[in-house]
Amino acid sequence: MNKKIVVLGGGTGMSTLLRGLKQFPVDITALVSVCDDGGSTGILREEFNIPAVGDIRRVLVSLSETEPLVMDLFNYRFKTTSDLSGHTVGNLLLTAMTEITGNLSDGIESLSKVLNLKGKVVPLTEDNVVLMAEMEDGCIVQGEHNITVDKRKIQRVFYKDEPVPTQEAVNAIKEADLIILSMGSLFTSVIPNLICDRIVETIDESNAKIMYVCNMMTQPGETDDFTVTDHVKMMNEYLGKRKIDVVIANKGKIDSKLAKKYETAEQKDAVIYDSKNFSQISAKVIGDDFVAIYNDLVRHDVTKLGFHIFSYLLKM
Repeated sequence: MNKKIVVLGGGTGMSTLLRGLKQFPVDITALVSVCDDGGSTGILREEFNIPAVGDIRRVLVSLSETEPLVMDLFNYRFKTTSDLSGHTVGNLLLTAMTEITGNLSDGIESLSKVLNLKGKVVPLTEDNVVLMAEMEDGCIVQGEHNITVDKRKIQRVFYKDEPVPTQEAVNAIKEADLIILSMGSLFTSVIPNLICDRIVETIDESNAKIMYVCNMMTQPGETDDFTVTDHVKMMNEYLGKRKIDVVIANKGKIDSKLAKKYETAEQKDAVIYDSKNFSQISAKVIGDDFVAIYNDLVRHDVTKLGFHIFSYLLKM
């Protein structure tokens, strides 16, 4: 029987990780945060009073084993002068299936059959949650989009109202052999899964190992100047009694010209592999060169990442 993995996250980072992980014989459940409120997702949330569907769409596509044309269809974004402009087909389909089935979880399950998923996708909650952040000056910012564009440093994040997690999310953690905290925006994609009390309690009760896949680049306002150790310490602050057991981190070098481009255009730097500080985090660190360049963008080598995760599972 395949080992069971539950991945917590959202956005591009989680989708990247899942594309690599699905190449290996493991049982995957993707637990996706649903607090995005920008762009197409934000409009649909406001109009239909549903959780965010954008990250769900990305994860569905990343786990799909259907024809590439279908994946292109799901990600197709309308560019018109009408109200359709900016919406993706996948977001509209998820909204429609949520309306038809009565909830987001059933809507995802129905679309999953069409996409022939290598795994299961579960929303953190069915609630229309609102993410909040306290900034370094004590001001409170409401909504993920507003938090993301704010230039001030984030001190902490929390929900406006405590969400009720889906039973599927709780069950996936209970049954997991390995819990993975995905790379991605720390405060707006990954940690939103850990500011739900029931989820942290369930992790505390679990016998699964906790793995964190560290980001390759810092993010302005969220992780400026963060090292690998800093990322792990921050994640541990939001966990309960249980802390991270193992970390996967990049120790490969990014081309200097590309690194300069990131620094200048996006105020992002490579996360420093600070091995001298690893004794502070009480976790095993698996380091390798994970740097891969796709269309001039720095990404993880998904196959190598999946291999390291699978290898760790085999040794457990």
